[in-house]
Amino acid sequence: MELNIVLFEPEIPQNTGNIMRTCVGINAKLHLIKPLGFSLEEKYLRRSALDYIKDLTYTIYENYSDFESKNKGAYFFLTRYGKKTYTDIDYTKIEGPIYLIFGKESTGVDRTILASHMDTCYRIPTTDKIRSLNLSNAVALVSFEVMRQFDFEGLQKYEPETLKGKDFLDQFK
Repeated sequence: MELNIVLFEPEIPQNTGNIMRTCVGINAKLHLIKPLGFSLEEKYLRRSALDYIKDLTYTIYENYSDFESKNKGAYFFLTRYGKKTYTDIDYTKIEGPIYLIFGKESTGVDRTILASHMDTCYRIPTTDKIRSLNLSNAVALVSFEVMRQFDFEGLQKYEPETLKGKDFLDQFK
């Protein structure tokens, strides 16, 4: 399974930094579609991306057309306008790369792009009191659903020995 996270014109560096960290944690590639609302210089992302950015695989595109021309696979647009929920998808049935596409914090993905992909627009259910969840939370929520359906393929289910180890808490009994 090849999981890709796509950010359409992200505006807030802290969200993108958090998403970078999530991508490293789940072995997903990050795709950033310009314009970006911030600089990718380390000082802007340091706090949220921490030192994980060195392990990040990412590509930057000039615009959506540039992204689309270079990436083939299954596109899933996450938008409040979706008529199905992200859990309706059986990701294990998808052949080829999976692209989860999220819009910019202020207005989402361009409406004309969404309208031409209505059959692959999905929603994260919420109350009628908010328009959407925080972008980095939405990415984590949906990407971990994909990972769950693949039984967390390639991820450590226990604390790795290279960190504290599976039995770390045993010493505190």
